[in-house]
Amino acid sequence: MTVGSAGRSPGRSPGLSITRRGALLAVPALAAPSLARAQGNVAGYPSRAIRMIVPFPAAGATDLTARVVCERMAAILGQPVVIDNRPGAGGNIGTEMVAKAEPDGYTLLTFTIGTASINQFLYTKLPFDPNKDLTSVALINEVPNAVVVGADSPFRTFQDLMAAAKAKPGDINFASPGNGTSGHLCGELLKFKTGVNITHIPYRGTASIIPDVMAGRCDVAIDNLPGYLPHLTAGRMRALAVTAGTRWPALPNVPTVKESGVPDFEAVAWFGFQAPGRTPKPIVDKLAELVTRIVAEPAVIDRLREIGSTPKALGPEALDRYIAAENEKWQAVVKQSGARLD
Repeated sequence: MTVGSAGRSPGRSPGLSITRRGALLAVPALAAPSLARAQGNVAGYPSRAIRMIVPFPAAGATDLTARVVCERMAAILGQPVVIDNRPGAGGNIGTEMVAKAEPDGYTLLTFTIGTASINQFLYTKLPFDPNKDLTSVALINEVPNAVVVGADSPFRTFQDLMAAAKAKPGDINFASPGNGTSGHLCGELLKFKTGVNITHIPYRGTASIIPDVMAGRCDVAIDNLPGYLPHLTAGRMRALAVTAGTRWPALPNVPTVKESGVPDFEAVAWFGFQAPGRTPKPIVDKLAELVTRIVAEPAVIDRLREIGSTPKALGPEALDRYIAAENEKWQAVVKQSGARLD
């Protein structure tokens, strides 16, 4: 088992007339051979290694989630599941790779709330359509964001942070693991609901945020909890609040943002697996059944909870409905915040 990081238009020939209808019919004809190959391989799937694209760096919540589940997938399938971290552009670089990959079940994506929902409303243009070019496989877990500072920070409570932000508009900065991530949008939602002016600093993943916040070079992080949990437990960092609607089991003594004086504030991130669009349904169904079964295993539940998440297994149809509901929510948040990226 391996879990690692890892044209121009044709001219017309003399005497040849190509009608618009004929050109349209040619498109599925061109796609047919690759789709036929994928359909023909369903019975023996998988017969080789599966590549799992993680569109964020190692050690963040996306990566940690993928590793917990992919380890069990490889053991059960008897084939390597190789994790390939492809960060950048708020997860869009890795997501595009999967959206344009062969739809044969051998290239999969660990998606996030950002790649599956937020980015389509935040970015003026995407090189893929998350609702058409990707196929839902399974939801795995939910994770809150945490508002985190270094152990030596002068901010002891969430109220301390808000007071300083109101006293010095624009002076306080907050880090997120990138534009379009749930940490970024939680910060924008916080600004909208409180009227404070705090400056967003996008980083290239959680691992690069932590040393800057611990050293005080950045005031606060708003980011998925899992990557910070070891540092919080060891006392190297301090959580001021979590963004879930209720207190989170991994941090029972840390209040929610709502408890800390921001009414109706609730947001959780979520993660799961997707495949390229047009992946044969039998392959999608096989993967979905496997992943939902893995997420129900007691040992996997324990590991997901240890990283600060709550298991939430959903198959393709239920996941589609879940994403649709989240799309409605986050489209409104992006519009309210005024955030927009090219």
